[in-house]
Amino acid sequence: MKKGLVCLLIVLMSSCGGRFTGLSGVVIDEGGTPVSGAVVRVQTTEVTTLSDEDGQFVLTDLPLGEEFFVTAWSPGFFIVGAEARPGDKKIVIELHSHAAEDNPDYDWLPSEFHPGAGEDQGCAACHSNVGSKDSTMLPVDEWLLDAHSQSAQNPRFISMYNGTDVNGNQSPPTRFGTSQDYGSFPLPPDLSKPYFGPGYKLDFPNTDGNCAACHTPAASVNEPYSIDPTKVTGVAAEGVPCDFCHKIWDVKLDPITQMPRPNMPGVLSYEFRRPPEGHQFFAGPLDDVAPGEDTFSPIQQESAYCAPCHQAVFWDTVIYNSYGEWLESDYRDEETGQTCQDCHMPSGLADHFALAEEGGLVRDPKTISSHKMLGVMDTEFMQEAVTMTTKADLSGEEINLEVEIFNDNTGHHIPTDSPLRHMILWVQVSDSLGNQLEQLDGPTIPDWGGNW
Repeated sequence: MKKGLVCLLIVLMSSCGGRFTGLSGVVIDEGGTPVSGAVVRVQTTEVTTLSDEDGQFVLTDLPLGEEFFVTAWSPGFFIVGAEARPGDKKIVIELHSHAAEDNPDYDWLPSEFHPGAGEDQGCAACHSNVGSKDSTMLPVDEWLLDAHSQSAQNPRFISMYNGTDVNGNQSPPTRFGTSQDYGSFPLPPDLSKPYFGPGYKLDFPNTDGNCAACHTPAASVNEPYSIDPTKVTGVAAEGVPCDFCHKIWDVKLDPITQMPRPNMPGVLSYEFRRPPEGHQFFAGPLDDVAPGEDTFSPIQQESAYCAPCHQAVFWDTVIYNSYGEWLESDYRDEETGQTCQDCHMPSGLADHFALAEEGGLVRDPKTISSHKMLGVMDTEFMQEAVTMTTKADLSGEEINLEVEIFNDNTGHHIPTDSPLRHMILWVQVSDSLGNQLEQLDGPTIPDWGGNW
């Protein structure tokens, strides 16, 4: 929109009996250069526009007599805002650029509350309702119930990494044989000795591997192959902490397959923007979070954001592939599909994500995503993942029962991700008196499936 057109618009609106309900201004950078294409918004609303090639913007249809906070954002800049009211014509929003490089010396902020000042208190100081009168579950409260907060302490992961059972009993070290043709190779375990399962450390006792790249990513960003995830402390022991996720800037995928490259899990396929000393940086899915050193990041609303830790190939063997399964499904359709976040971080559960006394604003619930990351620990969520049908036919004194399960509500396989997961269908048939009927034929659950 040209300057002349802006002036004409103001004149026309001002002539309507004084019912002027718009405001206008300009978006510039630190050097005073106009910023075109900036998203300008009345904070927490759908009232938005883009700045023109001269950085000019006009917002209309605003209630008279009210004050507003108008925000602006453009790629490469922090979100900045300014106080305004209808009728203001010379609003100037000066955007400040954020760092274009990652700072490996940055110290991660804790997620849970820590004694201290400012941001050092941890994310919970503003994003948890513990100890407050607020009954809404805020992001940190939800995260504490989520598997991501437990990834460093997951007993299944620890047992697989160390080669132990859940009580800490460890299998003997892996035995190796040698071959003139193939060199060293692992031998089957000696079952005459106590055996509690396989483990990375049994096979590779002198290395740490890249397991920490997903399970303790805050510790492994700088050293992805040199971290034992079972020995981390501090923020790293929080699993996947809040600060880590909101420092992710981009995901590095193979341009042909659109998948993470083989043997490049977690931090090995992420790009970060840890801020320089004296500054902060938070990337999120909203373009009007201001004031503060926050910026909008579209990648946080895309399934690709989840890919590095939910698709992994080791030694040409696919281990985790929920992202790859989604990529091959109808759910990836841009018009009719759903992202990982749509299902696992549903919106509509809260109308604010920070405490009011800490600056939290009331927003449309559909713009706030849950941080509980719904998954295998959520019974109702899992029950809605598939549809089960039954069909029974009476033939003399026998009943022929057919049970089918359809994966019709999920964008990936069921079960998916961890190869330790299995689905067991347990069917019991009783008569009208509650007496269990005897199964005469058909598949049964094997002994290794447990006692049912």
